[in-house]
Amino acid sequence: MSHSTATKMSRLVVCQLGPRLLSTSVSHVVRNETSGAIGHVKIPTLLGVRNFSASATGKAEEEPVTTNSDSQVDKAIVSYWGVAPTKITKEDGSAWKWNCFRPWETYKADVSIDVTKHHKPTNFMDKFAYWTVQALKVPTQLFFQRRHMCHAMLLETVAAVPGMVGGMLLHCKSLRRFEHSGGWIKALLEEAENERMHLMTFIDIAKPAWYERALVIAVQGVFVNAYFLAYVASPKLAHRMVGYLEEEAVISYTEFLKDLDNGSFENVPAPAIAIDYWRLPLDATLRDVITVIRADEAHHRDLNHYASDIQCQGHELKEAPAPIGYH
Repeated sequence: MSHSTATKMSRLVVCQLGPRLLSTSVSHVVRNETSGAIGHVKIPTLLGVRNFSASATGKAEEEPVTTNSDSQVDKAIVSYWGVAPTKITKEDGSAWKWNCFRPWETYKADVSIDVTKHHKPTNFMDKFAYWTVQALKVPTQLFFQRRHMCHAMLLETVAAVPGMVGGMLLHCKSLRRFEHSGGWIKALLEEAENERMHLMTFIDIAKPAWYERALVIAVQGVFVNAYFLAYVASPKLAHRMVGYLEEEAVISYTEFLKDLDNGSFENVPAPAIAIDYWRLPLDATLRDVITVIRADEAHHRDLNHYASDIQCQGHELKEAPAPIGYH
């Protein structure tokens, strides 16, 4: 490759990638070595990274700075694709500030559900699922003891996994067999999203320490793969284990409520995200939040035990309509 060819190629790379990857740029006058024409080339300086949005002509446009509820300072997205964010308002006409969920996804939790129900293990599969969950409960109790908020955050990072894994595997099965799922894909993904919203609520109240974040990474890495293998091997066993896991979640939140009632844990005001998601009153407190989350866990308990029962009776999930929107 000749020196002039290499110079042209490097100049082309700098002109195309420089404005997108680097910060400010300085315009220098260069001369085309073949034609003698004089033009301007922007040569970026190494002063940091700046985000740009490419337009249809390939030019970089600086994005205006805006603010929203998810971050203190964000940049508006400029695009020529025609996908513009919709303006959403509440029933009272005020602006909707959450990007992670929409008003039509909110609901009032059914707190009248029986939180004391328990599936008594009768066969080997049930006993295996039950005692597996009991064995997993011991180290978490020793580690967290009465630190309910930290315990709840770890619990939700685990509880949000089964619905996503089960929904993904049912999705692949539906595609592979060219058949409907009976609504169970949506039901399981709803469960996963609901559990994730529990976590988003808790991190508005308390921030996990670095070692708790490290624990979450380790536990999630093991649990995602273990549950994936369990669901592939035996979906009815996997759902039964989640049913027992949710029973333990209900018990944990019941203990949380006891400590809130006796003053061992401060009953702080409910975060705004919880008030909007569960349609709680404006003066709601942490106790109200824990009450609705416990009700959610009880519904997840019932859904997974029901899914296991369907398959234990020799049927497939698609044969029974899924309880979509079961809160």
